[in-house]
Amino acid sequence: MKIKKTIAIILSLVLCLGLFAGCGSSSGSSNGYTAKNTEYVIGVSGPLTGGAAMYGQAVVQSAQIAVDEINAAGGLNGVKFKLVATDDMHDATKVSTNYSSMLESGMQVSLGTVTSAPCLEFKNLSADDNVFFLTPSASSDDVPANDNGYQMCFADGNQGKVAAEFVNENFAGQTIGVCYKSDEAYSKGIFDQFKKNLSDTVTVIETTFTDANATDFSSQIDTLKDCKFIFMPTYYTPASLFMTQAKNIIAPDAVYFGCDGFDGIDSIEGFDITTIPQAVTMLSQFNSKAESGAAKEFIDKYSAKYGTATLNQFGASAYDCVYAIYGAMKKAVDEGKEIPVTISASDLCDILKDQFSNGYTLTGGVTGDAISWDANGYVNKIAVQYVIKDAN
Repeated sequence: MKIKKTIAIILSLVLCLGLFAGCGSSSGSSNGYTAKNTEYVIGVSGPLTGGAAMYGQAVVQSAQIAVDEINAAGGLNGVKFKLVATDDMHDATKVSTNYSSMLESGMQVSLGTVTSAPCLEFKNLSADDNVFFLTPSASSDDVPANDNGYQMCFADGNQGKVAAEFVNENFAGQTIGVCYKSDEAYSKGIFDQFKKNLSDTVTVIETTFTDANATDFSSQIDTLKDCKFIFMPTYYTPASLFMTQAKNIIAPDAVYFGCDGFDGIDSIEGFDITTIPQAVTMLSQFNSKAESGAAKEFIDKYSAKYGTATLNQFGASAYDCVYAIYGAMKKAVDEGKEIPVTISASDLCDILKDQFSNGYTLTGGVTGDAISWDANGYVNKIAVQYVIKDAN
C-alpha cells in the first residue's frame, strides 16, 4: 500500500508540474507561446467599440497599414510582423484580460493601449513581465514611469506646458477661460501643467465638470460667456456638447483651443462642426490637412483604404510607432544583436530599451521628421498648432 501511495503522489506531482509548465510566467518564451511564433507579434489594446472607438479604430487600422508595408518590403530579414488587437472600450478593468489574451497570441512587443487610464493598468502588467511598449496616444505623465514604457504622443505635462507657452505668447495681460474634466487623469493632468507654466499676467476663469455632469454645460458656459479664448483639455465628446450648447452664447469670434483629445471632433456622428460659429483649434503632432511630405503620403494611403471618418493623429502616431519598433529592431540586428522570431518578450524588451534610451531616432515620420526619446520615455518632436475649423 505504501508503494502504491508513493507512486500516486509522484504522479500527482508530475501532473502539477506539467500544468505549471503550461501556464508559465506571463511573458517570454517560458509561457510556451513565443516559442511557437512564426512572425514577430505586436499587441495593442484600445477602444474598438464605445464612445472612444474613433481613436482605437484609427490606431489599429494605421498600425496595420505599417505592418502590411513592412511585410511587403520583406519584414525583418525575411521574418514578417503580425498585429494582434483587442478591444478595451476605454475601460481599464478590461486591460488585464486583454493583456493575457495578447500574450497567449504570442505578443513580444506592444503599442500598449490607446487611452491613458487603461495604459496605467497596462504599464504595471508589462513592467512585471518586462514587455516593451510604445504607446501612440496614452498621454498620462505616468505611462512611461517604468523603463519598459515609451510614448509616441506628447505626455500630458508636455501638452499643458506647450499650451501655456502659446497662451503666454499670445494672450499676455488678458483673461482666458478654461473648462476641464476634474475626475479624469488625461484632462486634469494637462490642466495642472498648463496652470503651473502659465504666466502671472494671464488671468484664468476656471470651470470643471465630471462624469456626473458631462452632458449639461449650462453653468460652465454662463461662467465663460465673456471669454474670447477657451482652453479645453478634454476629449472630443464633452467638447462637442459644450460647443453645441454654447454656440449662441459664447462670442462668435471666440476661439476654442484643445489638445490631442480634440482630434476627430469634426467627424463625430451627429455633430456638425460647421454649425459652430467659433474657431476650433488644437495642439497637435499631426496635420491631417497636410499637402506634402510624409503626412500627406499617410493621409492618402489611409483615406484610400479606410476613408476619412477615422483619420486622426492617434492613427498617424500608431503608424509611426510600428515603424519605430521595426527600425529599432533593424538597427539592433545591424549592430550584431540576434532577434530570432521566437525571442521572448523580455529579451526583446531589453534590446529595445537599449535602443530607445540611447539615442535611437525615427526619421521621416508622419508625426515628426526626426523623432527621438529621452531615457524617461518621453518623446522629442515639434508640436503643430492645427486649425480644425476657422470662425464662421
